[in-house]
Amino acid sequence: MNKYITGVPLEKSYRLINHGPTILVSARHEGVENVMAAAWACGLDFSPPKLTVVIDKKAKTRELMEKSGLFVIQVPTVVQAPMTLQLGTETLAQQPDKLVRAGVKLFEFEGFDLPFVEGCSAWLACRLIPEPHNQQTYDLYIGEIIGAWADSRVFKDGHWLFETAAPELRSLHYVAGGHFYAIGEEIIVGESQKS
Repeated sequence: MNKYITGVPLEKSYRLINHGPTILVSARHEGVENVMAAAWACGLDFSPPKLTVVIDKKAKTRELMEKSGLFVIQVPTVVQAPMTLQLGTETLAQQPDKLVRAGVKLFEFEGFDLPFVEGCSAWLACRLIPEPHNQQTYDLYIGEIIGAWADSRVFKDGHWLFETAAPELRSLHYVAGGHFYAIGEEIIVGESQKS
């Protein structure tokens, strides 16, 4: 496991996805694991911290989430762009060796029986808050964040450090057709209110 991984206080955990990155969603149930890429995730609440993610009905990860009641949201980095695209375009149903083919390496945090993807810059363990109407009608899932971690080279003291971190640690932002942007330089308007 990466020696730079540190815990993030749950009250600051929403900041790990507040900047709108492409994410990886992973889940496990009865020995079956899957990871998929998603672009539509955002923070929902502070206390307890919650997030939302949109997951299509055909995704195996969705089934694993619903059966286990748990899932992980990860923030992949620039060097993981090819893997992220592959995880977003291949399905476990058609490619049973999808994770091996994409080069995914999984690990666990102590106390969490969940598959976490190595090499990301942030990880959010979530408990599914069942909302059957939203899930069926809008493919919208709500998770309560129950654990949060980040790579301290790029996230420290509750803040992203993209402006000083190595460029390969920047987050990805998906457009379409294999086209990503990496997050850019910070812009501070008025006095910085870092808290």
